[in-house]
Amino acid sequence: MFMRRRPLVRPVVRPAGAPLLRGALVGGAAYAAGRSAARGARREQDQEQAIADLQAQQAQEAQAAQAAQQAQAAQQAQAVPPPPPPGGPAAAPTVIDQLTRLGELAQQGLLTPEEFAAAKSRLLGT
Repeated sequence: MFMRRRPLVRPVVRPAGAPLLRGALVGGAAYAAGRSAARGARREQDQEQAIADLQAQQAQEAQAAQAAQQAQAAQQAQAVPPPPPPGGPAAAPTVIDQLTRLGELAQQGLLTPEEFAAAKSRLLGT
């Protein structure tokens, strides 16, 4: 009946030891290199995004800390107690008061005569 003139599949004739599908190998290597470069670019982009996120977070924390310091300084400025009136109970003890206190400590036996003399000379500046 009908005969075909050409076969549907032609056999590949190559010399022994020649690489098979040289173009496919080169194309495959280029494809793999392209994918590797794309992966590296994506990884670098992810790292840059992470760095940007960390910097933004640190900036927010610094602003919050600065606001807290300002609030604390304002609160301390409002909470400063008024200075005590001069001559009141919180006034600094006079030299006479300090000498009286040293005499009481010496009478109670808490200070030796030598310690009492040294403290008295310090108070009197001699």
